[in-house]
Amino acid sequence: FFKQKTAYEIRNCDWSSDVCSSDLGTIPNYWGGIFDNVFKRRYKMRALEKIALTLIAVSALAFTATAGTLEDVKARGELRCVVSTGLAGFAYPDSDGTWKGFDVDFCRATAAAVLGDSNAIKAVTSTTKTRFTQLNSGEGDVLWRNTTITFTRDVGVKLTFVGVNYYDGQGFMVNKSLGVRSAKELDGASVCIQTGTTTELNLADYFRANNMSYEAVTIETNSEASAAYLSGRCDVYTTDASGLAATRAAFPNPDNHMILPEIISKEPLGPATRQGDDEWADIVRWVYNATVTAEELGVTSSNVDSMKGSNNPEVKRLLGVEGSQGEELGLSKDWAYQVIKQIGNYSEIFERNIGTNTPIGLARGLNALWTQGGLQYSPPFR
Repeated sequence: FFKQKTAYEIRNCDWSSDVCSSDLGTIPNYWGGIFDNVFKRRYKMRALEKIALTLIAVSALAFTATAGTLEDVKARGELRCVVSTGLAGFAYPDSDGTWKGFDVDFCRATAAAVLGDSNAIKAVTSTTKTRFTQLNSGEGDVLWRNTTITFTRDVGVKLTFVGVNYYDGQGFMVNKSLGVRSAKELDGASVCIQTGTTTELNLADYFRANNMSYEAVTIETNSEASAAYLSGRCDVYTTDASGLAATRAAFPNPDNHMILPEIISKEPLGPATRQGDDEWADIVRWVYNATVTAEELGVTSSNVDSMKGSNNPEVKRLLGVEGSQGEELGLSKDWAYQVIKQIGNYSEIFERNIGTNTPIGLARGLNALWTQGGLQYSPPFR
């Protein structure tokens, strides 16, 4: 049949006509069955391929949705916190190599909530240049480091900031021998400043607004800036006021130096997580909130056991006596109890590390509770 018909005739033949259908009689009947089976198999294979690809895609999405920082930390049995290279009162190793400080205590509080052990941490030291890269690359699980929340860092650097654990502002420190009493007397001064920080732009804005000039002496770490300032490489050291107080406390003669009265910026400092892991961000956020709520409710590390018997419903929810907050976070029922028992409430953390009775000597100020004229405020546990 195919020998008798041209390709054009075969392609354009009316197979319902007697001519074509009669000619089909010359084709062995089994050809039709073969063609039919080939086409059926081809369609079946395509359908199976589509199903397989769909299952793979669904499995990948399911894995992505369930595999996050919380699971990594639990599997590892250790929480890795990105901290500074060393800042008295905030993050520093003691003589035994144990990390301590305000930021480190919040890191430990997070470990207490997630792992039940505040000692199960690793301090991942970072400079102002490397801190965000170390977090986003996965070298650290959370950033508990004196870091200012800004639009660019939140949106551009792809961080999720989950609270303000210290309200700060940029200040200036000088040697008293310089005879300066105000930042507006610093025209022509050389200023030590850490690179990769908000203080660089703040400094330029302040001097420009006040028609003053300065010489920038750029330094990468706080210890290098401190050494440069003490050696006379610069007349002034500028950074967050809390950092200035911490740095001065470590000087051989701290009373020879003064922090000038002007605060030239807003520096809300807080923890950060990688964007896209909402479950983990919620945990870090509510660990911080738990310390503030505990102070509001009068729950401390010393009375937390007896407070389990409180008639206050919010205390009961906070300590896991009632409610399902732990389960909703993917944590144990007593996660906040562990935070307060092992580390303490916000006031205890503050006063132990940087309060008025420490060498740092910081008053609560803006970091007092909202009921005491400050800005520290937690959403309710309900």
